Amino acid sequence: MRIGIPAETNAGEKRVATVPEVVEKLIKLGFQVAVESGAGDQANCNDDSYRAAGAEIIEGAAKLWAESDIVFKVAVPTSAEVGLMREGITLIGFIWPAQNPELMQQLAAKKATVLAIDTLPRQLSRAQKMDALTSQAGVAGYRAVIEAANAFGRFFNGQITAAGKVPPAKVFIAGAGVAGLAAIGTAAGLGAIVRANDTRAEVADQVKSLGGEFVKVDYEEEGGGGGGYAKVMSEGFQQAQREMYAKQASEVDIIITTALIPGKPAPRLITAEMVQSMKPGSVIVDMAAERGGNCELTVPGEAVVKHGVTIVGYTDLNSRLAKQSSTLYSTNLFRLAEELCKTKDGIINVNMEDDAIRGLTVIKDGEITWPAPPLKMPAPVAKPAAKPVAAPAGHGSAGTPASAGKIAGLFIAVALLFLLIGAYAPAAFLGHFTVFVLACFVGYMVVWNVTPALHTPLMSVTNAISSIIAIGALVQIAPPTMLGLERPEDWIRWLAVVAIGLTAVNMFGGFAVTKRMLSMFRK
Repeated sequence: MRIGIPAETNAGEKRVATVPEVVEKLIKLGFQVAVESGAGDQANCNDDSYRAAGAEIIEGAAKLWAESDIVFKVAVPTSAEVGLMREGITLIGFIWPAQNPELMQQLAAKKATVLAIDTLPRQLSRAQKMDALTSQAGVAGYRAVIEAANAFGRFFNGQITAAGKVPPAKVFIAGAGVAGLAAIGTAAGLGAIVRANDTRAEVADQVKSLGGEFVKVDYEEEGGGGGGYAKVMSEGFQQAQREMYAKQASEVDIIITTALIPGKPAPRLITAEMVQSMKPGSVIVDMAAERGGNCELTVPGEAVVKHGVTIVGYTDLNSRLAKQSSTLYSTNLFRLAEELCKTKDGIINVNMEDDAIRGLTVIKDGEITWPAPPLKMPAPVAKPAAKPVAAPAGHGSAGTPASAGKIAGLFIAVALLFLLIGAYAPAAFLGHFTVFVLACFVGYMVVWNVTPALHTPLMSVTNAISSIIAIGALVQIAPPTMLGLERPEDWIRWLAVVAIGLTAVNMFGGFAVTKRMLSMFRK
């Protein structure tokens, strides 16, 4: 089957559905790839790079749509593009079926099979590799901070110079979803003081881990709406939220808003009065401008100045990083192609029994199948019944006294064992035995009483104990003339050799694991 990559026709759209690096991977899956001439020019992917990757370059959109079995797209197709489609085509890209009912009818009339990347069931862990919403939101969040820095008249990080002191910028981010978290990480990386809020309380730890401060609304209400999205909150919560936003607006230098609820207009979070209370030179970046905006004064697609505050309402943040956005998006589509073509023979199978594919498929052979039925999530594992609490000590009770008796008996038995060993064992053995007992005790206290979350970092600490073992073993196998001792028995010598080998493996493995752990935290 042939995959067609048309040039995007929407105004301001610079992305392309597939980059040359991904073309090579699609060809290995058995597909032929055709790219409309000039489709990747604005994403720094010229026709020659596509040819070098094995794609065919086709002049004109009409020929590409007519000769393609599958079409990868970025933006929602226009009516003109639907008119170019041949019947039975498979279309993969952003569709937004809830917002485009007329488009759905036009595509159904073409007997097309349509997979909307925006309807992917994101709660499925194996669907994350195909999650284009997440990859594009991350790029947009990063770019929002860059646009804010461009419009802001000061450094983000604080500086003390001979010319004076520059305070760090204060940034408030409304919404800590994927885009918001990307913005938090970027702003904190530039040295700003970052605050953030979200209706979902569970994201507070994520905000803090990225260097931000979570600002809580003084109102108790759960804000999770399922599928990774927020829900519409009650009027009481919204009133408390507005009061918190008003306070933040008067204090911070930059506000970045990311609040969106699928299928609904963007909620109004920043009023004109809040904008007026901000310091002159402040900046607002409204990432929800395409859906009406979170700020009352946002002008979609433009950057305007109101009350001395620059309000950025660009709707093409992803296209302002076209190469990066295209690379991530095309990788998402490639992962989807892998799921559709598991046989690697260039033939796709839209398996409606697969939960991920079923969620993506909004039209199958001309029949509208959206919305998909709710996912059948596995039943939660039943918790084991709580053990009955032992009866308190009392008349005839065998609870606490019996437990204490067992411990005392065990202690007495161990003491008697040590007494027998001390009475009959050779003096040389007692020294080794004492070290062995102390080593067991220290090892127990070091490892067993540490929380399991720290067991992996603890491997590097236990290398010290391994070193002690290695030194002791080396002493046992060293030439007796060096130590002034009698030659040890053969079985002791060979046991020492084995000990050196095992501790060397443990020490090497511990340091290797520690190095990998530390590398995860390096930029």
